[in-house]
Amino acid sequence: MQKRRDARRVDGFLLYDKPKGVSSNKALQYVRKLYRAERAGHTGTLDPMASGLLVICFGQSTRFAGELLGAQKTYLAELTLGTRTDSGDGEGNIISTQPIEVNESQIEPALDKFRGDILQTPPMHSALKRDGVPLYRLARQGIEVARNPRPVTIYSIQIKRISLPTLQILVTCSKGTYIRVLAEDIGTALGCGAFLSGLIRQGLGPFALQDAQSTDTLTLLSEAERDNFLQPSDRLIATFPSLILEASVAVKFGHGQPTPAEGTQSGEHRIYDGAGTFIGTGIADGLGMLYPRKVFPPGDVH
Repeated sequence: MQKRRDARRVDGFLLYDKPKGVSSNKALQYVRKLYRAERAGHTGTLDPMASGLLVICFGQSTRFAGELLGAQKTYLAELTLGTRTDSGDGEGNIISTQPIEVNESQIEPALDKFRGDILQTPPMHSALKRDGVPLYRLARQGIEVARNPRPVTIYSIQIKRISLPTLQILVTCSKGTYIRVLAEDIGTALGCGAFLSGLIRQGLGPFALQDAQSTDTLTLLSEAERDNFLQPSDRLIATFPSLILEASVAVKFGHGQPTPAEGTQSGEHRIYDGAGTFIGTGIADGLGMLYPRKVFPPGDVH
């Protein structure tokens, strides 16, 4: 990623409300330019047709971006019943239409089939690769290949609005869930077909869209005001237990040396020095030793 001449050191992460019609990478580059950040990345792609929460990391926070890849996600999805498209969403071509011979009382029982652990077949219009080629490129050529069903978890589905032919639902799901596939499968279960006509990501792990900043807001602020919206790196791994090290031990840990950690539960921890400064993550073996995993260089600001 080319560094801008006027780029500056920026650390922390931003909760960003990505607009519809913009790719995650384009949104990332826009925000990075706005912050004049040397280094930036995001914690997981959001489809261009979708809007909503995109977590953008700067500087040292990019080292922890991957920790959110497996986090549960919440989406507000709009389904249009009675119509199927070749992509499963509103950007595809219509391939069939059917009468909607379903009443509202039949929708809830149909949704219940998809709650919990289910198998889902990835769509052809996805970034998954076959022999190094993304499936969506094959789909554009009219080529369809076999895909194996994958286990995913739908933690909850709530009906938010029924105004046939549209159905709006709030879905909380695991990593790897394709909402467009869920929309199509719900349409099949209702006997009329459906496609995903709208999608807003409202939650990612512990973070919520209501706390995100829009393009309009960020553009109107000064650089200092925008910086106030940045959150510290350790919030990305807030689910990790924390461990405070004495000054001399913290210095050794900061230099990448294993350190004693008697009585510490095994697993990965957020590590702080005696002053409460976040200095990285370490893995405790449960036998009294702590091994550095991702450590900030001594004296580094983050």
